[in-house]
Amino acid sequence: MLPVLKPGEEVLIDPQCYQKQFPQVGDIVVAQHPMQQDLQLIKRVTVVLDDGHCFLQGDNPQQSTDSRSFGMIHYHAILGGVTSRFA
Repeated sequence: MLPVLKPGEEVLIDPQCYQKQFPQVGDIVVAQHPMQQDLQLIKRVTVVLDDGHCFLQGDNPQQSTDSRSFGMIHYHAILGGVTSRFA
């Protein structure tokens, strides 16, 4: 999978998009890192369980810190869905 975002690009998010529904597989989201509260991640949702836990994976798996290292996160840790990107 080719990376959607390139270094230096910025994103616009919808912080309310997951208040009434779970993220969908394929959504690109901004989430709070589960172990570093001052760090936010931009990742793709690859699995969503019925209890709201999501597996997040980076588009560049060789250089990505994602759910493969910190496990699934609850969708409440997702700050919003990416709606636009700007170069």
